[in-house]
Amino acid sequence: MLWLDKYKPKLEEVPQNTTLLENYVLNYLKQKKKALLIHGPAGTGKTAAVYALAKKHNLELVEINASDYRTAKEIEAKIGTAMKQQSLFGGSKLILVDELDGISGVKDRGGITELVKLFQKSTFPFILIANDAWDKKFNSLRTKSQLLEYSAIETNNMLPVLLNIATKENLPVDEIVLKTIARRSGGDLRGAIIDLQILAAADELTIDGINTLSEREQSETIKNALVKIFKTTDPSVALGALNLVDQNIDESMLWIDENLPKEYYGTDLARAYNALAKADVYKGRIMRWQYWRYLSYVNVLITAGIAVAKDQKNPKMIDYERTQRILKIWMANQKYAKRKRVAAKIAHATHCSHKKALQETLPNIQYLFKQGHTTTDLIAEELDLDEEELEWLRK
Repeated sequence: MLWLDKYKPKLEEVPQNTTLLENYVLNYLKQKKKALLIHGPAGTGKTAAVYALAKKHNLELVEINASDYRTAKEIEAKIGTAMKQQSLFGGSKLILVDELDGISGVKDRGGITELVKLFQKSTFPFILIANDAWDKKFNSLRTKSQLLEYSAIETNNMLPVLLNIATKENLPVDEIVLKTIARRSGGDLRGAIIDLQILAAADELTIDGINTLSEREQSETIKNALVKIFKTTDPSVALGALNLVDQNIDESMLWIDENLPKEYYGTDLARAYNALAKADVYKGRIMRWQYWRYLSYVNVLITAGIAVAKDQKNPKMIDYERTQRILKIWMANQKYAKRKRVAAKIAHATHCSHKKALQETLPNIQYLFKQGHTTTDLIAEELDLDEEELEWLRK
């Protein structure tokens, strides 16, 4: 089991200001501002505090990831429906919108505007979570929300958490090692806990072990790595499975995705895909924010997370196969490459958006070429179309 899940904190154990959060939620109907925006760096307890609060007060937590519901229509469908329904358990609800940084700030998508409309009329507490509350796309939202900042966690506040885990796991570790892990995390407690588990699993809870945590450069095949992940229920075996594989994280995840159904069944498969889905969320955050610290989270989820998802190992020997998805994506890209290229030239020549050129102008131009209209020579010259593009337009 991942220690992040095993040692989820109680509200009083979160090393941040949880009093303001608790008071806000318990006295929500008296609040002038109908949303609480918790902001701060990754791994500082923002989401953990909300989870702990919901558990302490038996609140039904309705959570959405803003990166998955980005348009006004999507947000209204998810949150609006939840607001109209009473709690399944007869109590109150707590609405959490996580990863707010991933929501669209583009006016025509209306995600933020819709979110403001919803929380202003909500009878349930509304918690928003973002890394950077001062992003200009949050201007309208920020003025209507109460702010609560969670700063990077100091080493001295992180140390008791790591020490508690080390004690409960019977780890032979001294304070100097734990302090080094804490300092190395840069205030990211979640990352520190992951590092602690990785080092413990590798039996490298030493200063040298910390220094070499990200310096493994040997090579191993992806198929051997999959054996370590799929054929064990011991997280210590699975954790380092991909460290020696000369392959990027995207390819590794595709290999796992392709071969999971061959190894896991039923609830085991569902739990494994849940771990893979969480890893994909963190990978998306890396791409959006360039916060590469999340890479360690991804690694834990797709190795140990998948290994411990099963109740027992599949005794059959499986021939793992390379995913065909990359080839299919390449074929699809080739199919639409000319279409995108022509649309880009139209957008440049007419000073419109690529989307408008693709959806509105290109179909009309393609119709003219198919009909052999007299204006096509002029269009071809104006857009500087090559022979491949002309051939595609005439098809």
